[in-house]
Amino acid sequence: MELLASQEDMSQDEALRFLKKMEQSDQLGSFEAAYQTVKYLRQKISDSQWGKAREALDLVKEQSARLLKGQRESSVGNMIRRVMKIIKDEHFSSGKEKTDERDTQESLQKLLLADDDEEEYNQPKENLKESVIDSMCELLSELETSAEIVCANSLEHIQNNEVIMTLGNSRLVEQFFKTAVNKKRKFQVIIVESFPNYRGHELAKALTEADIKTTVVSDAAVFAMMSRCNKVIIGTNSVMADGGLKASSGTHTLALAAKHYSVPLIVLAPMYKLTPQYLSSYDQDKFNQTISPHHVLPYNSGEIINRVSVSCPLYDYVPPDLVSTYATNIGGYAPPYIYRLLADLYHPDDYNLKQELNS
Repeated sequence: MELLASQEDMSQDEALRFLKKMEQSDQLGSFEAAYQTVKYLRQKISDSQWGKAREALDLVKEQSARLLKGQRESSVGNMIRRVMKIIKDEHFSSGKEKTDERDTQESLQKLLLADDDEEEYNQPKENLKESVIDSMCELLSELETSAEIVCANSLEHIQNNEVIMTLGNSRLVEQFFKTAVNKKRKFQVIIVESFPNYRGHELAKALTEADIKTTVVSDAAVFAMMSRCNKVIIGTNSVMADGGLKASSGTHTLALAAKHYSVPLIVLAPMYKLTPQYLSSYDQDKFNQTISPHHVLPYNSGEIINRVSVSCPLYDYVPPDLVSTYATNIGGYAPPYIYRLLADLYHPDDYNLKQELNS
């Protein structure tokens, strides 16, 4: 239980504040939402009395309904899936030593006799609770170091005297650039300002203070400036199951311009952003989120206000054929490989999380 001691437990007051933020759909960052979700579930699993995997899974389902209420941040659901897979994996491995051959036989058996899992999860296992808590502590440690590991590989992607384009204000992208500069790389960054919230100006200020040569351009100048760039490096909100992206509005335009000029598009994506969800073109309400368009069309624009309907989405979907590489905390991967990572991180029964929680 050494890992458990390395991370502080969540107090009752902290848990209540976290739940309040989640229920009010406050805009937590992807990392904070993921980390606090795992920490909260670990506390509940640790404090509760249970001895069977089914009891632990039911406990997670009960708490997950509160965590997901009104929440659009996909990393919350991703961490719930990770925790459920930990419980299932530890159930099958707890209390016995397995050879590789036996693992393969049991995996094939589970595929053919999936219905038997429900009965199997009701079987008590020795030291199951301790094993689950240890694995959740390892997951917290993985989350804590994910950004650092991604940034440690910055020299593999950034060479001297390169011109790199990015968009908006991603804290991971900022840290990625600063790590490269600290390792004596010299390069220039062109930042798309990301109208109408102008978050690109925030990133430009941070990079300028780190002595990185920075230029801010309007969204309309993306195509014109792309021919001067060596590569594009961006962050993302989510990595979809097909290898596509859910990223800041304007990213699709950026990716199309990069494709036209054959400029590599590198996406910084820690594994907690990988989701088994797909985009349905008819289901934009669940995929996207809109904000007030008053920056684009002010309320004092006269009679035109009553004649038009203006949508101002926060996110774009970027198809996988526009992405060159995903730089993750476990290595670099091409979009077609994403489906393999899903099988490693999540149990297939948990892909449709809402259906699983209602079962």
